[in-house]
Amino acid sequence: MLKTIEAVIDQDGTLRFLEPIQLPKFRRVLITILNEEPTDELANLALLSEPALAKDWARPEEDTAWAHLVQLPSL
Repeated sequence: MLKTIEAVIDQDGTLRFLEPIQLPKFRRVLITILNEEPTDELANLALLSEPALAKDWARPEEDTAWAHLVQLPSL
């Protein structure tokens, strides 16, 4: 199933979703960068949604799901 989700991305490449997303497992994504700047309202919505998303991302299940991507520095 394909699903389009609106987000904004800043100059540093930080992606901010405008709505919470829930997926059953990892998925590949393709990101299309549009040739237009978001409106102030859209950018503010992304910033306002960040605390809600951060709460979901801070769950122990999320840490477990992403643990295989963490690379420890070599000594």
